[in-house]
Amino acid sequence: MSMPRRLDLPELTELAQRSDAVKQACSCAINSLAGWESMPLSLPEEQLREIGTLIHADEEELTFSEHHPDGTRYWSPEAPIAPRYFPYNRCNVWECGICGRCFLRYTECGGYFVDRRIRALNPALIFDAPL
Repeated sequence: MSMPRRLDLPELTELAQRSDAVKQACSCAINSLAGWESMPLSLPEEQLREIGTLIHADEEELTFSEHHPDGTRYWSPEAPIAPRYFPYNRCNVWECGICGRCFLRYTECGGYFVDRRIRALNPALIFDAPL
């Protein structure tokens, strides 16, 4: 399985703006997905298609540090989308094949569980924070 194409910040921002402009009703928008959530059963996997990645494949070790300059937390709907920080540095970008909304997705692997997580791509929250 090959790695999806790496997206840079302008491409990510453009996808987020395009996604934010989608207003039509769609099953992918039943849940707001403003903050990280487990992949809802109401969203059929086959409805989404992978369009790129934020993963720097050439980096030896991706950071687990999170970026929360305004006191947000991982689950906060207002948490910044900072591509160099966890979990965004482990995300792929997916698009709904029906309406065109875009989402960030990654798999959280804990000691006793695997959880596929998803979050809507919001242009107002993209933050280019250096490590």
